[in-house]
Amino acid sequence: MSSKIMPIDQTAPRAPLADDTAIDEDARLRDDIRLLGRILGDTVRDQEGAAVFDVVERIRQTSIRFHRDNDKPARRELEAILNGLSTPDTVRIVRAFSYFSHLANIAEDQNNIRQLRAQSGSPRAGTVVGTLAHAHAVGISAQQLRQFFAQALVSPVLTAHPTEVRRKSTMDREMEVAALLDRRERLQMTAEEIAQHEEQLRRTVLTLWQTNMLRRTKLTVLDEVTNGLSFYGYSFLREVPRLHGVLEDRLNDDDGSTEELASFLRMGSWIGGDRDGNPFVTAEVMRGALRLQSTQALRFYLEELHALGSELSIAAHLADVSDDLRILAERSPDTSPHRSGEPYRLAVSGIYARLAATAHRLKFDDIRTPVGAADPYSDPRQFKADLDVLHRSLIANQAGVIARGRLRQLRRAVDCFGFHLASLDMRQNSAVHERTMTELIDAALPGKSYMAMNEAARIALLAGELRSRRPLASPFVKYGEETVGELAVFRAAAEAHANFGPSAISQCIISMCKGVSDMLEVVLLLKEVGLVDHAGRSAINVVPLFETIEDLQAAASIMDQLLGLHDYRRLVDSRGGVQEVMLGYSDSNKDGGFVTSGWELYKAEIELVKVFEHHGVRLRLFHGRGGSVGRGGGPSYDAILAQPGGAVNGQIRITEQGEIITSKYSNAEVGRNNLEILAAATLEASLLMPRQSAPRAEYLDAMEQLSSFAFKAYRGLVYETEGFEDYFWSSTVITEIATLNIGSRPASRKKTHKIEDLRAIPWVFSWAQCRLMLPGWYGFGSAVKAFVKAHPQHGMSFLQELYRQWPFFRTLLSNMDMVLAKSSIAIASRYAELVPDEQLRDTIFGRIHAEWHDSIQALLEIMQQDRLLQGNPRLERSIRNRFPYLDPLNHVQVELLKEHRSHAVDEQVLRGIQLTINGISAGLRNSG
Repeated sequence: MSSKIMPIDQTAPRAPLADDTAIDEDARLRDDIRLLGRILGDTVRDQEGAAVFDVVERIRQTSIRFHRDNDKPARRELEAILNGLSTPDTVRIVRAFSYFSHLANIAEDQNNIRQLRAQSGSPRAGTVVGTLAHAHAVGISAQQLRQFFAQALVSPVLTAHPTEVRRKSTMDREMEVAALLDRRERLQMTAEEIAQHEEQLRRTVLTLWQTNMLRRTKLTVLDEVTNGLSFYGYSFLREVPRLHGVLEDRLNDDDGSTEELASFLRMGSWIGGDRDGNPFVTAEVMRGALRLQSTQALRFYLEELHALGSELSIAAHLADVSDDLRILAERSPDTSPHRSGEPYRLAVSGIYARLAATAHRLKFDDIRTPVGAADPYSDPRQFKADLDVLHRSLIANQAGVIARGRLRQLRRAVDCFGFHLASLDMRQNSAVHERTMTELIDAALPGKSYMAMNEAARIALLAGELRSRRPLASPFVKYGEETVGELAVFRAAAEAHANFGPSAISQCIISMCKGVSDMLEVVLLLKEVGLVDHAGRSAINVVPLFETIEDLQAAASIMDQLLGLHDYRRLVDSRGGVQEVMLGYSDSNKDGGFVTSGWELYKAEIELVKVFEHHGVRLRLFHGRGGSVGRGGGPSYDAILAQPGGAVNGQIRITEQGEIITSKYSNAEVGRNNLEILAAATLEASLLMPRQSAPRAEYLDAMEQLSSFAFKAYRGLVYETEGFEDYFWSSTVITEIATLNIGSRPASRKKTHKIEDLRAIPWVFSWAQCRLMLPGWYGFGSAVKAFVKAHPQHGMSFLQELYRQWPFFRTLLSNMDMVLAKSSIAIASRYAELVPDEQLRDTIFGRIHAEWHDSIQALLEIMQQDRLLQGNPRLERSIRNRFPYLDPLNHVQVELLKEHRSHAVDEQVLRGIQLTINGISAGLRNSG
């Protein structure tokens, strides 16, 4: 907006800046924010009029006074301004603040990129350079590191969890703004170029202003797949190969080798394969998702081959070629006389023709016409082998520098992405598998009642069926719709293996896994379609997902029993002796609160490590983390290093969800940095951290006590306080969130108001919108109070020692520090007013307010800070700078909610609420 509207708040207290660099960073960030703010302000004034422009500024200034001082006159003034607005003007105001929130995010992202560039090549924590330097310092050789990566797996798994509220159209415009800022940063422009650049920014911002911020229609699953695939174009297809290349070069520089590094970074996806609670993911939809993924990979390869053919204009009479290359060129269907003396181009033309035939076989025909007919590749290995012929010929004939260009990147991409692009996980709830198996068994074995059997009887029956050669399903039996649908999905998985290779679907995940029989049921369903055989071979990993507090506590004993079963153990051995276990952060948090969830996850990992070591099986953990701290979010590097010893062990899979995917991977440089963080943390946690699985016994005991106290406080509020459900549904935007078209999956598992039935995402998202972030801290203050009371002499000093010495505890508190810094009890009090029952409102909000205060005080005392985020000044400044344009959106949202809930449905009022949800989510950045 104009230079005076929505600037960085000059009146807010500032943390002391560390040095001149920090001052310079702040100044350049402010310059970018002011530039974008001025352009947006001019756009608002031109499009909506000076009156709207002036109201925006009045709201911003009044909001600052209210936030800073909890100023009651400012609160009344704010309410008067908002109540005086017409609904159309309110929507205009919301759009202005929301877009400024988005533009400020862009400026901040560009500032982060600026810092990444400034620190490039320095041996910092979380970088390949820093981690390799650490490894070298402790005597780990380059060859040992190559051997480590040959067995390693780092896999970010994209999910369609509905927390990204922006449309792709608005994201595309925002990426144009980011690209223009980046160009301004990199180039030394003339005065004329600066003027042209600003005009181009104005065009883009105006287009953004005139673009619908909200989706008018609900997303389908395949829409979600398409949105997810866009990030491969933004970053993954180029940055995954590039990261491997950087690491390979570092290792080879260290010992003079030319050995190629094994590919260890593999992408995963749930989009189109996650059926848990989503009735729209069917066998046909899964086929569509796989086809879209394959199309993305093949299109990229074909485009790169076309460019490679243009580049490799090497003449046969000027450079030697290998015999294999000559044979490859002779096989090419390319008969153009213009390329007759250019063997590399002929070879590439032939490879292109074969890949085009492969694309046609896989039902993808929208491609440039090849030079002639050719046989398709049967699998990606054949394609890679032909590319390797080009590589070896160039290397053998002193053209290694050419081999290290586009060809190197393409060869690595084929190795990492194959024809499938990403491994699509199948996921379904154990209750669905149970019902399916019941129908199959009851029909195949008359007189048996599977549902009536106890766990031991079920295990015995399922193990016996696993050894049998005959199928359970019969074409002569008419099964129910659910069973037919489940069998169809498993058959589609078998088709995927035949069409795209075994990596296309390599995991089958069981949500709410509560026993061994839940695992064996899935094994038998896989056996029905030939992905498991009676001899103990499996083409797919069967993965339990432990989600609730009770399930996490039982995880180790379930896996101990499962791995002790001969019939199941044969399947694990056929998969290389690796068993994956998924841990759910979201539902365990909703079930037991932030402190207890974090602790039970940590304990489960310790016990799982012991069980797997006992059975001689390699444990691979899959962390189901969300974006917000209340769903397991927070910095990935710290989270991985905070795992107990032996829990990483060279292999890790982590979900990436919603708005976090956008913030991490929509920019190539930022995407590469985030992939590098995952790789560096996995290496460090596996090779460079202490091997003991658990810290000192007294640390564990203290954490057990804290968890018990926090669990009691959290459950006491959320599940045991009469009227809490009514309070939650009244004081948050949970009802209105369901009207947003941000995902294909329903918000609740059942049509009730029970917290138990609500999905974790809308639960956390709703608390973020009202600025309480309750799932990310509630119970901590009570826990610390009770712990210190039980240990009056050394309780606090011992907790301070825990914070200094134990990465798990330090990460737990660091994440809480960030969450509480984003909260605002003053704004939350306005949402409490939405609860019609005054006594209920005062009682519950009073408890929340007291716990919020106690949690902050406990946190500051343990961390020995004077204020929140004192130890992270950059994040502190970032969050503080958001409040002038974030807080007004909350105030407007409250007024719109009052109007929406007290009158007949007004589409414009509802649209205004939806816009505020969008803007607040953008301002918080990790809200779901």
